[in-house]
Amino acid sequence: MKNFTNLKGDIIGGLIAGIIALPLALAFGIASGLGATAGLWGAIVLGFFASIFGGTKMQISGPTGPMSVVAAAIAVQFAGDIASIMAVFVMTGLFQILFAFLRLGKLVKFIPYSVISGFMTGVGFIIILLQINPMLGVKSVGSTILAVQSLPQTFANMNYTALAYTLATLAILYLTPKKIAKILPTPLLAILLLTPLSVYMHANIAIIGEIPTGFATFTLPMPKPEYLSLAVMYAAMLAVLGSIDSLLTSLVADSLTKTKHRSNQELFGQGLGNALVGFFGGIPGAGATMRTVANIKAGGLGRLSGATHSIFLLLVVLIFAPIVKYVPLPVLAGILIKVGIDILDYRLLKRLKFIPKKDLVVMFIVFFLTIFVDLIFAVGIGVGLAWVLYQTGVPRKNRKFNINILNDGENEKFVEINGPMYFATNAKILGNLNTKSSQTNLTIDCSKVTFMDISSVYSLQDFIDTVDKNHTKINIIIDDEHLSGNAINELKYILRDNIIEKDKIGEDEPFSEDVKTTISGSTVAHIKNSQNDAN
Repeated sequence: MKNFTNLKGDIIGGLIAGIIALPLALAFGIASGLGATAGLWGAIVLGFFASIFGGTKMQISGPTGPMSVVAAAIAVQFAGDIASIMAVFVMTGLFQILFAFLRLGKLVKFIPYSVISGFMTGVGFIIILLQINPMLGVKSVGSTILAVQSLPQTFANMNYTALAYTLATLAILYLTPKKIAKILPTPLLAILLLTPLSVYMHANIAIIGEIPTGFATFTLPMPKPEYLSLAVMYAAMLAVLGSIDSLLTSLVADSLTKTKHRSNQELFGQGLGNALVGFFGGIPGAGATMRTVANIKAGGLGRLSGATHSIFLLLVVLIFAPIVKYVPLPVLAGILIKVGIDILDYRLLKRLKFIPKKDLVVMFIVFFLTIFVDLIFAVGIGVGLAWVLYQTGVPRKNRKFNINILNDGENEKFVEINGPMYFATNAKILGNLNTKSSQTNLTIDCSKVTFMDISSVYSLQDFIDTVDKNHTKINIIIDDEHLSGNAINELKYILRDNIIEKDKIGEDEPFSEDVKTTISGSTVAHIKNSQNDAN
């Protein structure tokens, strides 16, 4: 029953994600050179199995732009030999399953928050930019650069009826009373209201259009011997690309839902789905950020949402194609524009002038590369740049890191952090902060921290947000004389209710005598001595 506690939200989220996925699956199938049907069956098969067996419960998977581009290259390289092409897709899935067993998914925890922020905000802008054309009733373009370049022509040829439907969609999304939105989510409400209206009014606007129907044709994947080495190379390329794409989407889902995905399980689910895609004549894919965010925003939080998305697409293919084909593209554009606005990382954007400059540099570079170059390339450059900035900005003597649990008693826990707190040490720090059910006081001593980035600040905040404040009091000790800068100031601002400045602790400090007497040479001992001197 645990997986069905959010039954309504998962079903509605899955339906909304399915409606959004439908034109994308058709488009990516055509872009791959294998046809619209290949895109649909890729979304159906991968979406279902990745949601059931993957490690990100609310993730929606299906064909994506980067994967479709590589699939197109494979279709050309293998001269339309379907058996060989599908063998590549099966091997792609097997490689991802191998990655899962090698536990390569854990590498995602070393991605800095500044990179994730730039990626999320960049994806938000991509979504918005790519919807300008359908919003204005002009044929869609396939890249953000083309979207920007074609703006003058787009506005010159705009369809005011299409714009009216998009604005009406946005009005429904933003202005529908909450009481109604709780019963019927606004994206679905917009589709149910505006689709019949457009048909009745004979509106001169683009619609989804004809949808391929019927079951997929079973394909036996079998590469020709002369293609084998090339097939392995392309399969490895697709597997790496799909894995990175999926895990980045998992991080976005984590950020939106305050949950933690299981990276290696996600790789297994993606691998299983992509391997099976090859038997159904579909194209491989990955976790899709836009569809996942749309699912979450519509209430989808569990595995049922991804399964619902796939079942909806299957029903469309078999039964409902004659109805769904009338959904106006300007209405979908309105839904996606709101998705793009929602995915922007307001957490960091609202505090831009207070964020460490190095984190800002990384964020903006990833942001622009995401929009105008490539998502995966942007993340790679961002991680590399963040590492270089850390290595060149932090003296070698300050890079030694260790974490000590100085007290782990029945009621209290005291954790001392020495050295840098940044994206590469966050996972180890958080792994040592879990408390026993009986412990009502957790103290995190950061007074000996030598460096801090925004990743560590937000990691601490996310951890504290998961703790029951009525049961456990969390204290964070800092030393302004030992460490200063924007990151520590942001920590003091965000977690002001938890901060205890080392030189300002008086008789009201929250530490018990047991903690004080059992921690030799710690910050607490220093506090006690200071109080005695003062007396």
